[in-house]
This record gives sequence, C-alpha cells and structure tokens, in this order.
Amino acid sequence: MASNPYEVEHNIKENNNKPHARRPDMSSYTSLLHQISPEAGATASTTTHHAGPTPVEAAGLFRLLQDQMATLAASAPSDGNRSFLEGLVSLLESDIDSPPKHIRGVTQEYLDQLERVPKKQLKAEDACPICAETYLDDPYPLVVELPCKGAHRFDLECVGHWLSGKGTCPLCRQDLTEKKKIEVEDDEEDNEDPDGLYG
Repeated sequence: MASNPYEVEHNIKENNNKPHARRPDMSSYTSLLHQISPEAGATASTTTHHAGPTPVEAAGLFRLLQDQMATLAASAPSDGNRSFLEGLVSLLESDIDSPPKHIRGVTQEYLDQLERVPKKQLKAEDACPICAETYLDDPYPLVVELPCKGAHRFDLECVGHWLSGKGTCPLCRQDLTEKKKIEVEDDEEDNEDPDGLYG
C-alpha cells in the first residue's frame, strides 16, 4: 500500500487504516510532468532552462489529469462533487485541444511551502473538494490552505497534481503562480545587498 505524504514526512512505517479509495493514483502524470517540465520538481535554486513540452506531450499530460478527474466524477458521492469535477474535466479539454507551450504549474518547493491546516482546526464534516473524503477519516490528514482569496482547503495529495499542471486554485481559478513570482522577486531584491553595505 502506498504511503501518503504525511507518513513519508514523519517516517510512519505501517498504516493499518483503510486506503483512501477516492484519491487518484497520479504516478503516470507525475512522471510525465517531470520529464517535460523539469521545473515542476525543482526548487528555485535548481531550476534549469527547458525548451518546453511538445504539443503532444502537453496534451498527454493534461489528458492524464483529465482522466483521473473523470474517474473521480464517475463515482462521486454527491451531485455537488460530480459537478465540480466535471467542471475541471471541461476546463482541461481546452488544454488538450490547444496545448500550451509552457506548463504553468507551480514547483515542488511551492507545494512544500503551502500552509498546512492543523488537525484541531478541522471540523468533522470538512472534506476535500476533489476526492470528497472527510479529512478526519485520515488519522494523519495533510490538508493545505491555498493562498487564494477564498483560502480554499484541499488534501495536498489531491490538489498538488492540479497545481503542478495548472497553477490555479481548482475552486476559484485564481492564478497562484503570479503571487509566488512577486514574492520571489521581493526576496531577490532583499538579497542584492546581503551585508547592508549600500543602505
């Protein structure tokens, strides 16, 4: 059985709990993403220039993401979850029909820095909008709050794939890549004079 990111981060060896049946297996997507967009798995200090994916590669990447969302929609536990997932499937269709020249997703470093929501702040009925599983069904929930206007919450395991490919909040579609670029530029300006010799 595959471990969730929390178990890996905290070196938890055994998980005798029921598996998360609705969380998609995105290993093929992740593998292709790292092949065609090395920045996705890189940190800011290791990012290299890349010519970009071919249209076939980009379309294939978004098709894998679309297939997983469609699979979840087919077994959605509620009409609201089904409608939300079908909206994501439709949105991905435009990326498949007209593949982008650059994958606009966020880096692994960005995902690692997302604000984690403490378990004590989660209510019994709170559930991930993507997999629709209740967060507290997991003994070690890894829930993140996105830096969008709605401060939307998701299982990191679910939303990480969307963010790495699309770079937007799945609920409100706010572009999260622009905010991060501004923060990075501010950090770079602060580091131009690390010893304070000029000011």
